[in-house]
Formats: sequence, structure tokens, C-alpha cells
Amino acid sequence: MKILIYGINYWPELTGIGKYTGEMGAWLAAKGHEVRVVTAPPYYPDWKIGIGYSNRWYRVDQIEDATVWRCPLWVPRNPTGAKRVAHLASFALFSLPIVLYQVLWRPDVVIAIEPTLLCAPTALFVARLGGAKALLHVQDFEIDAALELGLLRLRGLSKLTTGIERWIMSRFDWVSSISPRMVERLREKAVDQDKCFLLPNWVDNSAIFPINPQVNLRTEFGISEDGVVVLYSGNMGQKQGLEIVVDAARLLSERHVLRFILCGQGAAYTRLRQIAVGLTNIVWLPLQPLARLNELLNLADIHLLPQRADAADLVMPSKLTGMFASGRPVVTTAIPGSQVAVTVEGRGIVVEPGNAAALADALLELSDSVDLRREFGRAARAYAVTHWDMNRVLNSFETRLLDVVTG
Repeated sequence: MKILIYGINYWPELTGIGKYTGEMGAWLAAKGHEVRVVTAPPYYPDWKIGIGYSNRWYRVDQIEDATVWRCPLWVPRNPTGAKRVAHLASFALFSLPIVLYQVLWRPDVVIAIEPTLLCAPTALFVARLGGAKALLHVQDFEIDAALELGLLRLRGLSKLTTGIERWIMSRFDWVSSISPRMVERLREKAVDQDKCFLLPNWVDNSAIFPINPQVNLRTEFGISEDGVVVLYSGNMGQKQGLEIVVDAARLLSERHVLRFILCGQGAAYTRLRQIAVGLTNIVWLPLQPLARLNELLNLADIHLLPQRADAADLVMPSKLTGMFASGRPVVTTAIPGSQVAVTVEGRGIVVEPGNAAALADALLELSDSVDLRREFGRAARAYAVTHWDMNRVLNSFETRLLDVVTG
């Protein structure tokens, strides 16, 4: 098959959507398909263009047998709501000629990745013009999230924007999303049930797996041998609600056995450092290299997955796959019955969003019980192997693509 992937994030971004789109492109190319990608230079989660790349010029890379076009875009230093819209629009604009050029290649299928929905009309146009099938993969309901999280003040225009969203989605041949609840939301947006399917984020269980606690890393990061490590690793943005982690660390500051490691960057990083001034039980780390990811995830005795209440079922945190694969328990702040809560139950502890005291109590419960940590960790690993194995998920996806193209 000739497969065109169109999305703003791609490898070498190590977190979020870029990680999964990059792995998708590499996997499909390795299976012998012709893969082309139209994307931006890497910028996430630091919100600055990666070293060796430019946001002023176009370039073509060959990455894992996939041909990758990099298109300019504007990256704001402080990504507020309006600036995010301008940022996404700049990519939609500057990528337009490159995507239109792909009509001459005549792809069999065009895969648009949301965010950003602003690129979806172009993806549809190219597919229809070239006789290809069009697939929209929703990683994040960006319009709903922007409204619910207060990133944009568009209440007066919400009906218009959601109406346009529904119209665009309904025009695709297939629409997928990453969790059962998000697939349900697609149907609520009037996408035909027969067009919807689940494409969960995955994990390479041969690369992320349980290993013994890393003594070298503990020494490097100043963690004692008997210390209990509470780890958050990933994007530090507004959707995560990481302020509650700092609040819990403050409540537990006298429990010297507990050490919080916050690893990553993002729009909320500076503010988090400011509100954590004076706390000595938090270790701040930059995002670690991919080659070190398994060691880092296994450094944790407990993984943290904070989530704001108003983000429930708008996103499914991509970092959960690696947490589970590492065989460690997860403590999440999630609304009971939400997709995150249902997934974590029995593999960790679910607490009320915004309740720092409840989060602190859950961390204490797990820190005091090695047996409970092991029980939850084994269940988490089993879930990752059964439901999120990379080859299993992508083999199923490839089969569906072949059915779409030949059907």
C-alpha cells in the first residue's frame, strides 16, 4: 500500500502523539508499505524547535524507510489558548502545498492525525482527488478539551465549531480513537457507528519490561536504597493538573522515605517549579533519552498519572502504556467510571481529582506495602501484554487498512 500520514507531531519527539505516529510510520514501512509523512519539525514538549531543525524551511528526511516532509510552523514560547490556535493554523497553512503535492503520488490511504483537526479538510481533499481512502485518527478531542479546560473562550461559537467538527468527521471513510470511551464520543458526534473503530496506543513490551531497581540511577538522582520513588514522566501541560502532585509532596514532606521525581518539560513547567520552591523531596529531571526509558520507568516504585476532572474521556494519557508495561502500580486522579479510572482499577489506586490529601493517602498506602505494589504491578504488566502489545495492535490496524483499501 501507499500510505500518507498527515500530522503535526512525529519522531524524534519522545512523548505524546509524536511518539505513536512515528512508531506507526516506522512499523508500516518495515512491513513493506510505501510510507510518506507530512509533519512539522520536532518541538514538543519543550515548545521550541529541536536542535538541527528549522521552522523556517522545508526539508525531506528518510526515517526508518519512511519519507518524511518537514514543514515550517510558528511555535509560541508561552502556548496560551489563542496562540495554540495560531500555532496549529500555521502548520495547516505551510503544510498545505506539500500535502497537495502528494496527489501526484496517488496514495491508497490518507491518515490524518488529530490534533490538528485544521488539517483534516486538506487530508480529505487529497484523498478524494487522488481516489484514496481517508482515515481520521483522534488522539485528542482538541475542540472539546480547549472548551472544557478553558484554553479557549469560545462559548458563543461552541455550537458552530462543534458543528463544523461533526461535518468534517462524518466525511471520512473511517474514524478511530484510542479508548472505548473516546470511540463512544465519536458516535455522539454523529459519526456512523460502522465507521468507528478502536486503535489504542501501544507499547513495545520487548523494550519496556520489569527489571530490578536501578541502583546506578538511584545513586545518580540521590535516592537512598530504601527510598520509595514516586515518578511522573512526560509532558507538563495544563491538561495534566500537576499542581496536585506538588501539593501532595508538600503534605508528605516529613515522610523522608518518599521521593518524588518529576521528569519532563511543558507549558506548566515554570509555574510548577515556582509553587514547589522549598520542597526538598522533589527531584526535577529533563526528559530522558529513549535508550534510558526502561531504566527510568523501572526506577519508580509508584507511577503518578494526574488528570484534571474536566479532561475526563477527552484524552487517554499515552504515558499509561509504558507505566503498565514496566510492571509498577499507578496512582491516578480520575473521575470514577471514566476510562482512566476503569483502566487503573485493580492495577493501582484511583483518587478524586483535585484532592491532594487523598492522593497523599494513596501514596502512603502503597509506600507502606511492598506486597500491594507487587500485586498491582503484576496486574498492570499483564494488561499491557494482553491489550496494548505493539505488534498485536498494529497488525490489527494493518489488516483494517488493507480491508479499507480493497473493500
